[in-house]
Amino acid sequence: MTDMWLGAATLHEAMGRRGVIPTHIKPVDPDFRASGAAFPVLCREGSNLAVHQALYLAAPGDVLVVHVEASGTEEFGYFGEIMAEAAKARGLAGLVIDGAVRDAAQLSEIGFPVFAAGLSIRGTTKDPHPNPLVDEIDFGSCVVRRSDLVVGDRDGLVCVPAAEVADVLAAGRAREDKEADHIRRLRAGERTLDLMGLPEFIPA
Repeated sequence: MTDMWLGAATLHEAMGRRGVIPTHIKPVDPDFRASGAAFPVLCREGSNLAVHQALYLAAPGDVLVVHVEASGTEEFGYFGEIMAEAAKARGLAGLVIDGAVRDAAQLSEIGFPVFAAGLSIRGTTKDPHPNPLVDEIDFGSCVVRRSDLVVGDRDGLVCVPAAEVADVLAAGRAREDKEADHIRRLRAGERTLDLMGLPEFIPA
């Protein structure tokens, strides 16, 4: 992505507070971090065949972004240890899914970054989806299109439109430099109110 890690929150702020992927999708392990080009996938409720197929259609460095077409998608574990090993062997950069996964301990040990809506031990079928590969997924809070930059860490997930990546990364680096200066000045005794030009509270 860049020569320095820019977190999801930094990139979200750097592009005008846009691009938040739904906040109920969390890293299975808080130390997971992912950054790569989005590869959108549609998945049928209770079936993970589309995810298996996507493992071998996505390119190394891609992040699988999976939408389960159903309500109550946390009732099935769509991804686990075996698939994580396969994804890691393929050189994929991570998985983002608005459904549940399983094998949490093993996922942590493998070290393949997984961001999911929850955990579920309930197994899945292998029923095919008629059209699992799409150009975009509309999460409501943002639209994730193929080749957009997806970045995730313990704070959350952000999607940066492909056409804006260079500008957003530059703005993100500038933001990091500014915050580093703020931290230095705060440690020297300055106040957030002064650094940020915020008003004092004046009691009535």
